[in-house]
Amino acid sequence: MKPDMFREPVTILVGLGFPAEVRTAMDAYRHLADWPASPGDTAHSIALKACQAALRGEIEAETARGLFAAFAAKHDLLAPETDVIVASRRRHDKDPHVR
Repeated sequence: MKPDMFREPVTILVGLGFPAEVRTAMDAYRHLADWPASPGDTAHSIALKACQAALRGEIEAETARGLFAAFAAKHDLLAPETDVIVASRRRHDKDPHVR
């Protein structure tokens, strides 16, 4: 396993809502570098610095993952869990009142 690889990927929504798995600190760094950050966006700044530190081996990749996930959550980028969607769809399909 690469030193910057996350144990679990962070799935975010990109483009027109397509899910993308962020598996490494480098992937997270690329997404953060492309993000149009505003000067007061501390979540972006902290996550970006954490990814850089993880790439240099100064902190664990899981620390950078947590900060990237917090940034993604703050900006509503986290993709919903697929098993939650499937369970919801099954419940929806069984309800005779819903068409």
